[in-house]
Amino acid sequence: MSARALPLRSRNLVKPPFPPIQPRVKQNVRGLASASSNTTSTKESDSSRIQSLPETSDVFNGPDSTASSLSSPGPSQEQIDSYDPIARARARKVPLPSSRYKFRPPRYYRGPLHPHQPPPKTDPAARNFIPGPFSLPRLVQTYHNVLAADLMTLFYQHTPPGTQKPPRAPRLREWDDSSPYHKNRPLRAPRGRPQLPLLRKEVNFRNIPNLSKITVHALVRDAPSSSAHLHAAGMVIQALTAQRATVHIAKRSFTVGQRTTFTQKANKAISVSASIQGEQMWHFMSTLVSVMLPRVKDWRGMKARAGDRSGNLQIGLTPETVGLWPEVAVNYDNYPAHMIPGVDIVLHTSAAEDRDARVLLTALGLPFESGGTR
Repeated sequence: MSARALPLRSRNLVKPPFPPIQPRVKQNVRGLASASSNTTSTKESDSSRIQSLPETSDVFNGPDSTASSLSSPGPSQEQIDSYDPIARARARKVPLPSSRYKFRPPRYYRGPLHPHQPPPKTDPAARNFIPGPFSLPRLVQTYHNVLAADLMTLFYQHTPPGTQKPPRAPRLREWDDSSPYHKNRPLRAPRGRPQLPLLRKEVNFRNIPNLSKITVHALVRDAPSSSAHLHAAGMVIQALTAQRATVHIAKRSFTVGQRTTFTQKANKAISVSASIQGEQMWHFMSTLVSVMLPRVKDWRGMKARAGDRSGNLQIGLTPETVGLWPEVAVNYDNYPAHMIPGVDIVLHTSAAEDRDARVLLTALGLPFESGGTR
């Protein structure tokens, strides 16, 4: 049944969903002003109503009004004098809980939105703070003042201005329409590469090859039988790198060797190592190149093709050669001669290829055999 056919009693029960909207005062004024042209009595009453409204009423303050919140008065002098946050904090019977990271930074970094942020690494309170540098090694000055510009010039690849990249073929291949079943088929998947990749990454002023880290590692075969060998190896590594050595534990048991059998048990110490960066790394490299390697007799240099295909090179020193190291030789009597281990020195560079790493290390003074920069 439609709404028009409802009886009168039913129509009275129907209520509007919302109350009627009251017209604005400004619209009433306009309506009164327009109606004043019809009769004189209404005009006089309308004019009296308009005059009774205040001039600064919010009704007439439109978007072009000059009124703003800045014109409102500020706090009074009494309110300013009564504001004392320190006294308010002392008046609390139970103090508010302070942060657990008030005097120490958080142990883990939980993202930039976490309320507890660690301090920058330049802050002495930071966990990753590294003091220094306390000196400027000469090898660092030589690299930044001489070698960096020479390496960038040596690796420079000229690209004439205005050179455009070759057009790339569409990624998906089309069918050759050799069969009627090829019609309305989706495009085929890509096959092969549109162009050959670069043989080497372009070197510019942002990625000049540089020495990033040095790792000194010593394998201690007698560590399972006697812990004295492990302690002696740790003392030697600490003397070479000025850093406490890290002990490595074997994960499983194994046996190596044919003539001399070497057996290692699981969950037993097998080696020690230490990694150095920054200022101490350059001091170590300077001592290795200028003092240590010249003392080794009958050594023609590193292999011409040394490297691990990632820009890292490794040098092995025998126990007799490690004993010639200045930091070890000055206290040679403190180390039992039969307990001094041989060490492996891994030179980590930022070069992407072994060729660039060999050129860098040659410039730093590390000798290579003939053809070492191939």
